[in-house]
Amino acid sequence: MDLRLPGLRGPRRPRRLLAAVAAVAVLAGAGTWTAVAADDDTPSVHQTDRVMAVDGVRLDTSYFTSGATGRRPAVLLAHGFGGEKDDVRRQAESLARDGYAVLTWSARGFGESTGRIGLNDPKGEVADVSRLIDWLAKQPEVRLDKPGDPRVGMAGASYGGAVSLLAAGYDDRVDAIAPAITYWNLADALFPDGVFKKLWAGVFFNTGGGAARFEPALAAMYERVAESGAPDAAARALLEERSPSAVGDRIKVPTLLLQGQTDSLFTLAQSDAAEKAIRANGAPVDVDWISGGHDGGDMEASRVQARVASWFDRHLKDDRSADTGPAFRVTRTGGVDSTDGAAQLRGASAAAYPGLTGGDRSFPLTGRRAEQSFVNPPGATPPAVSALPGLGGGGLSRLSALGVGVSLDFPGQYAAFDSAPLTDDLRVTGTPTVTVHVRSTTGTAVLFAKVYDVGGSGNQVLPSQLVAPVRVDGATAGKDVTITLPAIDHKIEEGHRLRLVLASTDLGYASPMTPATYTVSMKGDLKVPTAPAVTTAAAPLPSWVWWLPLTGAALADVPLRITDLSKKYAGGDRYSVRELSFQVEKGQVLGLLGPNGAGKTTTLRMLMGLITPDGGEIRVFGHAVRPGAPVLSRVGSFVEGAGFLPHLTGRENLELYWRATGRPAEDAHLDEALEIAGLGDALARAVRTYSQGMRQRLAIAQAMLGLPDLLILDEPTNGLDPPQIREMREVMIRYAAAGRTVIVSSHLLAEVEQSCTHLVVMDRGRLVQAGPVAEIIGSGDTLLVGTAVPVDEPVVEKIAALPGVSSALPADDGLLIRLAADGSARHLIAELVRLDVPVTSVGPHRRLEDAFLTLIGGSA
Repeated sequence: MDLRLPGLRGPRRPRRLLAAVAAVAVLAGAGTWTAVAADDDTPSVHQTDRVMAVDGVRLDTSYFTSGATGRRPAVLLAHGFGGEKDDVRRQAESLARDGYAVLTWSARGFGESTGRIGLNDPKGEVADVSRLIDWLAKQPEVRLDKPGDPRVGMAGASYGGAVSLLAAGYDDRVDAIAPAITYWNLADALFPDGVFKKLWAGVFFNTGGGAARFEPALAAMYERVAESGAPDAAARALLEERSPSAVGDRIKVPTLLLQGQTDSLFTLAQSDAAEKAIRANGAPVDVDWISGGHDGGDMEASRVQARVASWFDRHLKDDRSADTGPAFRVTRTGGVDSTDGAAQLRGASAAAYPGLTGGDRSFPLTGRRAEQSFVNPPGATPPAVSALPGLGGGGLSRLSALGVGVSLDFPGQYAAFDSAPLTDDLRVTGTPTVTVHVRSTTGTAVLFAKVYDVGGSGNQVLPSQLVAPVRVDGATAGKDVTITLPAIDHKIEEGHRLRLVLASTDLGYASPMTPATYTVSMKGDLKVPTAPAVTTAAAPLPSWVWWLPLTGAALADVPLRITDLSKKYAGGDRYSVRELSFQVEKGQVLGLLGPNGAGKTTTLRMLMGLITPDGGEIRVFGHAVRPGAPVLSRVGSFVEGAGFLPHLTGRENLELYWRATGRPAEDAHLDEALEIAGLGDALARAVRTYSQGMRQRLAIAQAMLGLPDLLILDEPTNGLDPPQIREMREVMIRYAAAGRTVIVSSHLLAEVEQSCTHLVVMDRGRLVQAGPVAEIIGSGDTLLVGTAVPVDEPVVEKIAALPGVSSALPADDGLLIRLAADGSARHLIAELVRLDVPVTSVGPHRRLEDAFLTLIGGSA
């Protein structure tokens, strides 16, 4: 399964560098000056790449500095599981400009680093951090607290967050940390209450490249637990010794804990345990619950990075004026952005961390019967569906946009107890609790507890798609059990009801394979925490509250923001562009669409500083665009085709072009641009021998020289045949996948639909609609089901014959399924699971051409 999540990514193939290095303390070193990133007074960043030999492995590192000479604090930035050092490069550059010496590295077994994956083994990955701190202590730019002891902070997400916590416990030279979406106790995360979190564990080991790439003890542990379906004491001990909780009493440094609400892997309970332990040591701790997490959602990268920088300013630079934000902050939905229809996120805060309990309200629950019985089916199939680990924003959250409650419990496999309709709004903040009485015909019960928000129409929503697994042993004669449900922050509206469901199965977890009957009854009210001290801020809000700050360092990370842009050519009778506003984020491939005369080309020319707008503003990475603006050095463009000298080779043409810019040769990143463009051996041939498709790719490579952060392409597929168009699509996707941004104007709607993540649709100079491709295409009655492998024809026929399905057809990378009037997405998912269809994504499907013509009213 391809997992594209913050902090957790797919495996990468080692590059050629490792074959060339020799085993010495510092194996290779080369400095490369990056392009000036804003106005003339913004310092450049110097990056030096080295491969270091550390305790028998080779670690690929990058060291970033900027500004005047003199000593400054250092920051170690760690990447997420399955990633590498380049994933945190932009944050490293930003911190370097802010006056830090920053060191990034690829952990053992990832990127170009060697060694086996140890899941932050104290003798492996954690010891590596201490060796990196030794190296920092020897650098002339780094501030020292004493000889051999640099002033150093650590930050990272997921895997990188855990090693930050561990390093603070094992090495007292670490002075401040800011771990994000990570674990405190890895055994509790993967074996909650003794139940095996099988899908997430499988994602871990598959993302790492298979069990053979892990330390042998970890590989054997996983194979043993995966086969038995239940963790043993040795498995828990192995993971606990690699967990920050093992050294919790030794973490005594200022800690900023950033944890995700949309996260079935590392829940809010993990950061709660970390906060309690570190605060007990006397260290200052702030807690920030962000919107996203390992299951997708908005990671609030700009706001989070700005807060981390302020945290380090206070605790590493000793800047008492640095605003580090509130002791506790949680992100909540706060209105809609009028430019693109996206939900804005507003912060609520408190002067102290409230924990997961407090301000409890009690709600009596009743069921159809006081005592309810249900079964654990043979083989624990079919399983109930809550979260689909690994799908992130492409799975259940997309279906939720259809107004469909997508979690599914099978009749006869669960008990349900409801509250009365609420008489006022209820904000749940923390972990609800309830005591139930449980009997099992086998003596053991494994239950999956969840609290639904049930609307007046009966539609039920599972907040953050979270469930709590509960193992009950010794229940033959019955046993009272107090259940702690998942921590959430969720508003339940007046008139809605709370529904407690206890299910016997869940897709993400291992259940007993032996059939059993469970009987449950209520032994008390459902207690719901409300955290009354947490209040939502009212506008005007400080910069740490809003998702999209309009000023400051956070805006500097926004590739493009256009506000009320207008242009009317001299002698013209109408505006070419009128009051146009939209925003583009990092990693997006944005398609600019519109009929002839819509204003697309005029917009691109103003964006590149070629013509001056009559009104409005264009900001690229926070800086206003004007002819010759320094920030344009971060923009590459291909608008009217490139003129190449036919007798020169492709490489010679690019080298000649770069020399003409007057910039240093090492800034060109020629090999990287050519690798993305995929021209191969053709680079050594004269351009006159190139096909049209090869010339187009060479032109794209020219636009990519210097690896600009924002790449603008106008009709890049003109004159290409279908195979060449597909290759061009892959070029754009590869470029954006590195965290850069691509804007492409094209008239090929089918191609835009496949290559772009977001769209801006214009007509007669005005914005018609902007947003993710899936949202603009709309829902309709057809779903596109992505699958890991093609589905065999007999299975497709079975799907087409299912109740509620009108038709099922094979499609690229999956199935196109049309629902009947009585069909529903959640029942379809259940049937696909029952048929063992390897689902990787589910979303609405309608052709972009249909949506486009609807939006512009046929004016094309």
